[in-house]
Amino acid sequence: MSNVIDRLWYGQSRPLSVLAPFAWLYRTISESKRRKAWQAGAENLPVPVVVVGNITVGGTGKSPLTARLVDCMRQEGWQPVILSRGYGGKSDRYPLLVQEGTPAGVCGDEPLMLSLATGCPVVVDPQRLRGARWALEQGLGDVLICDDGLQHYSLPRDIELAVFDAQRGIGNGAILPVGPLRESVDRLNSVDFVILNGAQFPSSGERLDEFAGTEHANIHAMTLRPASLVNLNSGESRAPEALNGKPVRGVAGIGNPGRFFETLRQLGAHVQEQAFPDHHRFRPEDLASGAGEWLVMTAKDAVKCRGFSPDNAWVLTVDACLSEPFEQRFLERLSESAVQLQSQITERSNHG
Repeated sequence: MSNVIDRLWYGQSRPLSVLAPFAWLYRTISESKRRKAWQAGAENLPVPVVVVGNITVGGTGKSPLTARLVDCMRQEGWQPVILSRGYGGKSDRYPLLVQEGTPAGVCGDEPLMLSLATGCPVVVDPQRLRGARWALEQGLGDVLICDDGLQHYSLPRDIELAVFDAQRGIGNGAILPVGPLRESVDRLNSVDFVILNGAQFPSSGERLDEFAGTEHANIHAMTLRPASLVNLNSGESRAPEALNGKPVRGVAGIGNPGRFFETLRQLGAHVQEQAFPDHHRFRPEDLASGAGEWLVMTAKDAVKCRGFSPDNAWVLTVDACLSEPFEQRFLERLSESAVQLQSQITERSNHG
């Protein structure tokens, strides 16, 4: 499936150009929704809201970036709360605070993964503004970060980050279904930061070359560094280099499985690929492997396989690495947003 998408969307041509009328309709509806939501002017929340997202379909590294930003904010004394739609999960009540024992089928795979990886509160609600207000009512934190929320226009935001896979970029540059874009490239001119996952850090560690016609956004590189191998059953941890020379069955139900398989190969593994659709609900039979093979999966997939994974199942965890100038600028922008919000609150109070 990934190869088909690469051929249809991520080449220079547009094999699906016959669907251009549908792309026009998709863009018209999307822009109308954004315009109406922003004209409605939902009042800013009393704490900064950071939105991490993308304008392309598929995995770009949003969740690892979210986890890294949480770490950065915590180091500066902030108390972040993650907001998520909870795609792939179904709960009988919202908002939902993710707990260690919350099944992925209830909260979604990415919220559970982020909860386990960061240890900070994760609130799931398809209506993310409602989830945000509830999180503040419960006193869960003093900054909200929304994972995959760039197109959730009803949620007010103070900082926007758009993430791209550096190799895929904007693909053929067309709107769905002709190409991979959820919104036009012009949308990047209104975000605060563009993050290129897999790009090389320039010597200054700061701005990269112009990307996709953006004029105003700060553009920075991000790399995903393999951090550890953890056995799903025993909890044993090993260095990622343990895969060097080993026969590995790579299992991935993520937006861009090819990037995961390539990471395994870069670690020296001899990889047999097993790709599933994004947010796939794994079954025991999906985890079959040959004698002597290591079964290796992503952290996002692993949270759905607890309880029935075989003894040879390992999770490859990754850390997002960002330049120091970017992290400094992000934290400065966050502090600026907090000051502006406090000023607005004070002004409203004085006129109330």
